[in-house]
Amino acid sequence: MTEVDFTRGAPVPTDLDVAWVHGSRRGHTDPPIQVHRADPHTVVLRQSKDVHYEGPFLFLLFGNERAVLFDTGATADPARFPLADTVEELVVEWLREHPRESYELVVAHTHAHGDHVAGDVQFAGRPDVTVVGTGLAAVQDFFGFTDWPAQVVTLDLGGRVLEMTGIPGHHPASVAVHDPWTGWLLTGDTVYPGRLYVEDVPAFLDSLDRLVALARSRRVTAVLGCHVEMTTTPGRDYPLGATWQPDEAPLPMTVAQLVAVRDAARSVADRPGAHAFDDVVIWHGPCRGAALRHRARLAAYRLRTWRATG
Repeated sequence: MTEVDFTRGAPVPTDLDVAWVHGSRRGHTDPPIQVHRADPHTVVLRQSKDVHYEGPFLFLLFGNERAVLFDTGATADPARFPLADTVEELVVEWLREHPRESYELVVAHTHAHGDHVAGDVQFAGRPDVTVVGTGLAAVQDFFGFTDWPAQVVTLDLGGRVLEMTGIPGHHPASVAVHDPWTGWLLTGDTVYPGRLYVEDVPAFLDSLDRLVALARSRRVTAVLGCHVEMTTTPGRDYPLGATWQPDEAPLPMTVAQLVAVRDAARSVADRPGAHAFDDVVIWHGPCRGAALRHRARLAAYRLRTWRATG
């Protein structure tokens, strides 16, 4: 059995310079899942926006004893979104290079909104697979939280020891994950280049404060959320529901951007609505006007796309 030393040289270089699938103008030309190996033990998957407009990112991390998949995407149907089979192939491939007698896959979630848990059903009944429950109690019990959300707990994949903490505010059971091997800080839908939907403002601000403190006390090489909804034009997002995003902002964010998001959220905490900043748009409280504007933007966007394709 080959053992990988997940402490030596960490954080290691990873490849995040990726042309992500971003949907198509008309028809379905993207593969349903894009698989990108950021390093030999770390895989980023993106669900095609041709399959579901949310286009979420999923993260598969390998350790010596088990792997963990964070999130399962927005589509349950394996014929349209063959996630479980794809992940199984990736595990088999990794085990071919690192053979061992037994190996487990843990399927966990950054949070429990539908576009992050829909594929759970594909893993039901598969051998050596544990699917973590999506409720707050199930999350606390599985990962060993006794002082939610402030506590930092660990998930040992076998030499690759992840650090996890609670970050409610977008969703009551949201978690962040720091991976010392890559230096990545996974932030789910709490921080990403897009629309940050805030359900609980005080909890959201507290979570951002703790995320910033965690990032500043660790060697963080990239802050990675689960979507891209911003364009490369600062302050400009794609319309809600867009299925073609040819000019996306980069997925990786920096710790400086994380701090800027924290400060932006503080600045609009007492002003409900949709507030655009360079890297994110913060939505909290009643946003009916913003939602109506997005419907109009989406209709115009679809018309422009249709005309562009003849």
